[in-house]
Amino acid sequence: MKEFFSTLLRNIIGCFKGQMILWHVSAIILTFILVTSGFDWFYFRSTRTPVLHSWMFPAAPIGGLVPIILPLVLLAIGRITRSAKASLAGRAVVHAELIGALVAAAYKAITGRAHPSHGVGADISHVFRFGFLRGGVFWGWPSSHTTIAFAMAITIFTLLPKQRWLGYLAITYALYIGIGVSMTIHWFSDFAAGAMIGTAIGTVVGRSFSRGQV
Repeated sequence: MKEFFSTLLRNIIGCFKGQMILWHVSAIILTFILVTSGFDWFYFRSTRTPVLHSWMFPAAPIGGLVPIILPLVLLAIGRITRSAKASLAGRAVVHAELIGALVAAAYKAITGRAHPSHGVGADISHVFRFGFLRGGVFWGWPSSHTTIAFAMAITIFTLLPKQRWLGYLAITYALYIGIGVSMTIHWFSDFAAGAMIGTAIGTVVGRSFSRGQV
């Protein structure tokens, strides 16, 4: 357990070191552009249709269930088949998801972005309540669903270079989750930022576990 938390802390720090910080800075800059240009509001008005909602709404519950089920399945496979690779992947995914959730919650706690309303209504895409816990940690910028999905997907892609099909499948899943929530419960920039931050997290975690640091 001590090793688990020491590795977790090391990887959290690693997500903000060196080139990885550029992913965070880029996510912030891109969000600023998408908000101030009016693209977020344009995208919101263009995608809130009954047909798109029916196709994309499952992304939210799926994005909440898969991060719980997947690592349990991988760890179970590893134990039953005595597969070191499956066990390693299971532990890596747990790390990626925890870091993704923590980082996204931390950003939400200080940005306090208003989430889209169910109807079109007034343009609130530019509303940020900067401070501490002015908007909670469950809604806002970036999308936790997207951050966790991409952290998990890029971890698998990085950790299993000989099973690229699994990596591509994981990235396809992450894109569905991200685009799905951007059309239902988030702004487009929440998805874009979550994808970038999640990619940084997945890269750090995947490299850490592939080097046998755990």
